[in-house]
Amino acid sequence: MPSSPFDPYPPSAFHFRVMFASTAGAVDASFRDVSGISTEVDTESVPEGGENRFVHTLPKGVKHPPLELKRGIASVTSPLVMWCRSVFEGEFIVPIRPQSLMVQLLDELHLPIRIWTFANAYPVKWEIESFGSTKNEVAIEKIVLSYTYSTRMA
Repeated sequence: MPSSPFDPYPPSAFHFRVMFASTAGAVDASFRDVSGISTEVDTESVPEGGENRFVHTLPKGVKHPPLELKRGIASVTSPLVMWCRSVFEGEFIVPIRPQSLMVQLLDELHLPIRIWTFANAYPVKWEIESFGSTKNEVAIEKIVLSYTYSTRMA
């Protein structure tokens, strides 16, 4: 049960905002889908010495899957397109400029309910989804980002 009319439970997954450090929440960061918000403890198996019946599973560290963002194909003047082009077409002459980004899940008043931040993100894949002559859909681009770590702020 919601505790107030402004605290719905469970929250809707369709009302969200993506903000890049370089675009400050501009329209350029409007996405259809965001996926990959996940954190997992990486483990290793260590057999018990002298006892073949036991295998210990020990934590090694935290790993993060890539963050995937989908949107309609943007213009060549888009700051995010220019960032992706600098990474994929720059032939590594210019260093990759990682940037932070934030994903916010919003309520009906456009206020953040949950916030995730991603540090030192940079594109590792830039894909255009398939075209089809029998489909009546918007052309979609997918930007896959690697990042150092994420933090849930709310």
